Amino acid sequence: MCGICGVVGLRHATPIVLEGLRRLEYRGYDSAGIATLVDGRVERRRAAGKLDNLAKLLEQEPLAGKTGIGHTRWATHGAPTTCNAHPHGTARVAIVHNGIIENFETLRQELEAAGQVFETETDSETIALLVDYHLQQGLPPKEAALKALKRLDGAYAVAMIFAGHEGLMIGACNNAPLAVGFGDDELFLGSDSLALAPLTRRITYMENGDCVVITPQGAEFMTFDGTPLERPVQITALTAGSIGKDGYRHYMEKELHEHPLVIGQTLQRMIDPATRKVVLPDLPFDLATVPRAVITACGSAFYAGMVGRYWLEEIARLPVDIDVASEMRYRDPPLSAGSLGLLISQSGETADTLAALRSLREKAIHILSVLNVEHSTMARESDVMLGTVAGPEISVASTKAFTAQLTVLACLTIATARARGTLDPMGEEELVAALMDLPSRAAEVFNQGNAIRKMAAIVAEARDVLYLGRGSMFPVAMEGALKLKEISYIHAEAYAAGEMKHGPISLIDRTVPIVASVPSTPLFDKTLSNLQEAKARGGRLLVFTDTQGADRVSAIAEQIVVLPRVHDFVAPILQTIPVQMLAYEVAVLKGTDVDQPRNLAKSVTVE
Repeated sequence: MCGICGVVGLRHATPIVLEGLRRLEYRGYDSAGIATLVDGRVERRRAAGKLDNLAKLLEQEPLAGKTGIGHTRWATHGAPTTCNAHPHGTARVAIVHNGIIENFETLRQELEAAGQVFETETDSETIALLVDYHLQQGLPPKEAALKALKRLDGAYAVAMIFAGHEGLMIGACNNAPLAVGFGDDELFLGSDSLALAPLTRRITYMENGDCVVITPQGAEFMTFDGTPLERPVQITALTAGSIGKDGYRHYMEKELHEHPLVIGQTLQRMIDPATRKVVLPDLPFDLATVPRAVITACGSAFYAGMVGRYWLEEIARLPVDIDVASEMRYRDPPLSAGSLGLLISQSGETADTLAALRSLREKAIHILSVLNVEHSTMARESDVMLGTVAGPEISVASTKAFTAQLTVLACLTIATARARGTLDPMGEEELVAALMDLPSRAAEVFNQGNAIRKMAAIVAEARDVLYLGRGSMFPVAMEGALKLKEISYIHAEAYAAGEMKHGPISLIDRTVPIVASVPSTPLFDKTLSNLQEAKARGGRLLVFTDTQGADRVSAIAEQIVVLPRVHDFVAPILQTIPVQMLAYEVAVLKGTDVDQPRNLAKSVTVE
């Protein structure tokens, strides 16, 4: 959730770090700070609140130096104050830290007994004072850092600079992302490639248990025991540019790479960083007393609604009906006045969805719309609108708007569950934390580009493709099949995995690839059984799973894409990204018009 950016090189560090922090704003934060080496001394500037507060402070109190680290904080231990803001440190060392140090209380007691004086309420300061203690014992920076790292329990990414050691930075990570960027005579450290994208395309993604020693001349990777490691440098195209293609082949490719940014921007709008609670606009109805909800939408937005139905029923215990908008209006279902109509549209102008809205309005149904265009017709005609903050989506096939819709629906589910008393504060905190961790995990999906392209080579040769998923993965399978149809013109169908043996299994042979979304949720074993049935009939299994599930499907899958392990709640959002990427890569191989597929329009304004 927090953000790290650092640089060692020949230019002034502060402007570079500040711009990197701006690109990490999507994560959400409550304070920020920068530390540099000025004439060999550690100097810090910190401010609570928005990054602009730090920028104003830096105008009043400039910070020189060519070695610097910066941080945007999402408070876990201690209030979001200037004192608790990162970087933390002493006269000898400054550190920035993402994550939680689980054994910080034990370490703090040891350090206080040894004479170290704490100034903050944070767990992060423990790292700084532990490293400082070893420096006081005469250890050089690398040895002091490694000795400290071996004492830490928990998930963390950390960057350190040391007084009197210009051009030296040490980074380390354990179950938290950290990346090294390689420039010309300067190197960078960042929480993810979004922070580094304007600075370099040459990036190394660190692995769990990695430590790196950075100088302007290069990076030395090692374990916490000091054993040297080799880590590859990758060329990344990840960016969050504006409407231009920014060097991408297609708008769709660019918009796929914007998933982490738009998820983060949407969360930033909907979650209060001070309280870590979902905050909705004022509602003209009470979520606690709404007797029922009906979700209606078209295309990908309908599939987002299907995921929302799973969430609202399971977590908020709110009964939900769902209909394709073009059918709901004419089916004329009986609905009780005072129920909630939840409508989803990227453009806010979709004719069928707008007609459904007006039909619901006639039945005295409360209207809440999830939209990407705040001044659209649907926005004006709704009781309340929740914005997806996806930015312009130029490609006809929706990508980032879909995950933004899911993000809004996830937040709405949490708020509804809180209002209805089905989610206690601890449960809410757990789900919010899972959401705030998602942008970083989404960025990691793009590391699997080569594996997805291998899948695409198989799918591109097929006439028909089956997509399978269970529970909230079923709508993800439907989204994957729709994207493949839309832009590659390959026939694809999605089924709930348990339904495969009730008919579709007769289609399975070596010419029909089966794409399955199988994260390690409670439904994993059931889906695995379905995949084994397909394999027994000669099916070619292409599986999206996580590190925990990969070993269990390896014996039957022809291709596996291993995704980051995330909370079950947010798994549908993460799993959506690679199925969309697969469709894109297949379309590229087929040579179709990716951004403007035949017969389709971005906003469907006719019924």
